Amino acid sequence: MIQMLEPMLSEIREEAVTTKRVLERVPADKLSWKPHPKSMSLGQLASQASFEPPVPGDLKQIHAALDQSVRSAEECISGMSETAALGTWRLTLRGKEFFSKSRSGLLRSIMLNHWYHHRGQLSVYLRLLDVPVPAIYGRSADESPFA
Repeated sequence: MIQMLEPMLSEIREEAVTTKRVLERVPADKLSWKPHPKSMSLGQLASQASFEPPVPGDLKQIHAALDQSVRSAEECISGMSETAALGTWRLTLRGKEFFSKSRSGLLRSIMLNHWYHHRGQLSVYLRLLDVPVPAIYGRSADESPFA
């Protein structure tokens, strides 16, 4: 693996631990719950592994999806050459380019930032369901890592 991607791989592993803590709070009997008709269900948000998240049957599938996603990210990043990491990634449709970005920048914005965004949404869903929200980057109203 190239040295410039080692911090990103470490971050993925650290954030996976935090995400698991949030997922452990997801109530199994509320997977179909939505805060709004246009929203994803709790189960879909918790198993956000694709652009069209499946409706999970149980919490085991949600945890397995996270584990598989982390393994896939580790394999992708570990096997990426410096040329590929610094190369340009383009999103096109029928020959029209919508945007381009360095592959390492894309990993940061689309993979990691998007993951954190959905985890934040998930913590709001938990709050709305009156489920104690775990500490993520510091204390929550329900838990403090400093206590």
